[in-house]
Amino acid sequence: MGAGLMQRAIFCDFDGTITEAEVFVALMHHFAPKAAARVLPEIYAQRLTLRDGLPQVLGTIPSRRWSELEDFVRDTALRPGLVGLLAQAKKADIPFIVVTGGFTRMAEIALAPYRQEIYAVHGLEADITGEYLRVFSPWQDDHELVAKAAVIAHYQPEDAVCIGDSITDLRVARQCPLVCARDRLAEYLREEGRAFLPFDDFRDVSAALEQRGWWREPTHAP
Repeated sequence: MGAGLMQRAIFCDFDGTITEAEVFVALMHHFAPKAAARVLPEIYAQRLTLRDGLPQVLGTIPSRRWSELEDFVRDTALRPGLVGLLAQAKKADIPFIVVTGGFTRMAEIALAPYRQEIYAVHGLEADITGEYLRVFSPWQDDHELVAKAAVIAHYQPEDAVCIGDSITDLRVARQCPLVCARDRLAEYLREEGRAFLPFDDFRDVSAALEQRGWWREPTHAP
C-alpha cells in the first residue's frame, strides 16, 4: 500500500496522545527551561507559530546533549488501549500513521515494541553536527515545522481520522474529516465551534471508530 492508494488511514499525534504525558514539552522545559518558559505560552496563545517558536527553544540545546534527550523518553508511559487500537487497525487493513510535532527519533524509541504495527512515523528531525540543535522536517510550511495536513495530503486517503491533544494538531483538525480530541486540542475546537469526538484513552477511540464502521473487514477489488 503506497501513497495515494489508501481507503482509510489513522493519523495519530504522539506527545500527550500516545504518551500519557506531554513528553516533548517536558523535554523542552528540562533542557531549555528559560526559552521554553518564554516561548511556549506564546505558541499556545497562537501569537507565535510553531515554525518560528520551536527553533527558538530547541536551538538553545547543545548538540552534545542529544543522547540525554533520547534517554529522557525511554520507558515513557503510553496511553491505555493503544495495543488494542493497533490490532484492530491491522485487522481492518487501515494504516496507523504517527505524526508528531516533536522528534521522530523520540517517537521511534518509545514505540519500538509496537513499531511493526505502525505504518510510518513522521516528525521533527535534528541536525546535531553543529554546536546547537538545528531542527527541520520534510513537512514544514510557513506556519509549522511539521505540517500534519501535508502528511495527510501525501498519503491521499479517501477517508481519515486524526487523533490529537494540543496546538500541533489544531490546523490539521480543522481539515480532517473525523477528529478525536482531548485536552488542549478539545478546548481549541470547542472555542471554534468545531465537532470532534472526545476521548480519554484509545479504548474510547476504538469504540468510536467501531460505531462508525471502521472495523469492518477490508474489501479488495478482484
